[in-house]
Amino acid sequence: MNWKETLQHEYADKLRLEWNVPLAKYTTFHIGGLAECLISARSSKEVQLVLQFCHKYQVELHILGNGSNLLVDDRGIRGIVLYIGRRMQEITVNGTQIVADAGARMALVARAAAEAGLTGLEFSFGIPGTIGGGVIMNAGAYGGELSQVVTKVEAFDAEGNFHVLEGDALCFGYRKSTLKTHGYIVTKVYLECKPGDKEAIQQLMADLGAQRRGKQPLEYPSAGSTFKRPEGYFAGQLIDQAGLKGYTVGGAQVSEKHAGFIINKGGATSRDVRTLIGYIKTAVSEKFGVELEPEYVIWDYDSRA
Repeated sequence: MNWKETLQHEYADKLRLEWNVPLAKYTTFHIGGLAECLISARSSKEVQLVLQFCHKYQVELHILGNGSNLLVDDRGIRGIVLYIGRRMQEITVNGTQIVADAGARMALVARAAAEAGLTGLEFSFGIPGTIGGGVIMNAGAYGGELSQVVTKVEAFDAEGNFHVLEGDALCFGYRKSTLKTHGYIVTKVYLECKPGDKEAIQQLMADLGAQRRGKQPLEYPSAGSTFKRPEGYFAGQLIDQAGLKGYTVGGAQVSEKHAGFIINKGGATSRDVRTLIGYIKTAVSEKFGVELEPEYVIWDYDSRA
């Protein structure tokens, strides 16, 4: 049997298997072809089973959260896409500690903190990703980062071995961590917040949300900021000064509202976005001598090719 037959025969009663699933509906960009197989994890045990299966049978594996920082190939994705999302989003509050499953959206974790009168997560309210994906890249905004509140993470390595990482072992930096460096798959995140005034916390979240709506093109599908912040510069400002606001390739456009975003104006393909990224990089490099690095995670049809 090939891996698909083995998976269906041996794991259909243990895992939620779906075949030839359109990934566009799983990404905030609304772009992407079919996943050969998509598995929606319901527990850490199921995550481990999938990792062990992929390691044993050498199956290509991709981890999907909220799909908010992701560009998926138009041709689709070979192998297995492990979705850690809606079926793994339990959030519990114990005093000043919050424990969240990796699939919980950051906005929901921030809201749970606010409801409990806990401060420290207000910055994350408008970030569209999951807490699992967020902690891997040390997500941040408006002067806050997850590194300021995360104390412990439960995760698996690519072979399905369980790990608990705490404190300095997480090695947080700008948009990076040990989890990202070593390819760990996060299943649970522990956060320590501080008591605060509930009304003040909710007002700050509302204010930051209004700022985000006023500055970012949230009315269009996108994958967030296109490029990482280059040292000493702001990517959006460089793109704007290069005269690229509104520049369009197919259905992909440099946002006229915020040049740091590429938006899907309608029917954009992965090829459109990648072509536009290349054009922006070249233009900014030639005009300012600054090399921009994409912020997106980019999935190719076959990463082994």
